[in-house]
Amino acid sequence: MMKQIYFYLLFIFTIGVLQAQESKFNLIVGTYTKTCESKGIYVYEFDSQTGDFTLKSNTENIFNPSYLTVSSDTKFIYSVSENDKKTKINAFKFNSKNGKLEFLNAQDPKGLNSCYIINDEQNVITANYSSGNISVLGKNNDGSIGAVKQLVQHIGKSINANRQEAPHAHMVYFSPDKKYVLANDLGTDKVYVYQYNPNSVTQVLTLKSSIDVKPGSGPRHLIFSKNGKYVYVLQELDGIITSFSYAKGILKKVSETSVVAPDFKGDIGAADIHISPDGKFLYATNRGTANAISAFKILKNGKLEFVQRTSTLGKGPRNFNIDPTGNFLLVGHQYTNDIVIFKRDKKTGTLTNTGKKIELCSPVCLVFTKI
Repeated sequence: MMKQIYFYLLFIFTIGVLQAQESKFNLIVGTYTKTCESKGIYVYEFDSQTGDFTLKSNTENIFNPSYLTVSSDTKFIYSVSENDKKTKINAFKFNSKNGKLEFLNAQDPKGLNSCYIINDEQNVITANYSSGNISVLGKNNDGSIGAVKQLVQHIGKSINANRQEAPHAHMVYFSPDKKYVLANDLGTDKVYVYQYNPNSVTQVLTLKSSIDVKPGSGPRHLIFSKNGKYVYVLQELDGIITSFSYAKGILKKVSETSVVAPDFKGDIGAADIHISPDGKFLYATNRGTANAISAFKILKNGKLEFVQRTSTLGKGPRNFNIDPTGNFLLVGHQYTNDIVIFKRDKKTGTLTNTGKKIELCSPVCLVFTKI
């Protein structure tokens, strides 16, 4: 009898330990380093059951690693270093257990102010804002980055003379099947869809199609629905989310929804867009005067139904992310230097403040990975 009780207690303890381990994730944060005291990339352990966090490690002397991407096996991290004509793309070896990053190498993307980055087994791809182009860099066997394979230059402008005087590539994003790469260009008011040929030596991206959004709207970020049938494009300059149906590299407009309150008066600066892990709710931030985040329910026809608009409790909500369990939503504030942690109601999609926040210089990009 005592032996049975012992094994039962051991079983319960083991299950408890495993559940505790499964609730822990790495939260990797890219920052701007020139306006306040930041050393570059920071790694925290985040508990998705409690919302608690612990700093594990950080880089040293990496300039403006604003956006980053993690390899599928979590062994490498690739980041931009936004620095005008000295812009670099960095490769790091990553130990997901202790959070340590080991610098491998850096390459010139042959573009200015890279502001978004993605990767797969063969390539690292960046959107370069100031030069309005896309860089494709190869990967070496040791995880380091090779030289630029291809440079895709966008051409054109739009009606906002201050922001759209030239092309400004703002995001690159893989389609769910990895057969295409979508690219938002804020300067030309276009979303480009490129066929992705990962093993090509010089023509990794070939243009499949493009679609115009409303002149002056400035497409910034996009996200795919969980079933891959819809794409939601957030436009920075007018705060509109345009919903598109998607199939085989072709986008067709479905509807438009605003992240801006009907009675709002002030500057608009829509920033980031994400969908909850269960695919039921979409969230988008608006900087400018509002500093708010809006929640929408995703309907079966791809349209959005407004749920909530609430303050992000900081200034400059540049980027945010939802932990893999869907329990918490974290908002990084570029100007108030913190990451505010909200609790998510999984049934309603609404957010409530936990009172917890991570104090950190100019957070710009938040990425969760398994430990």
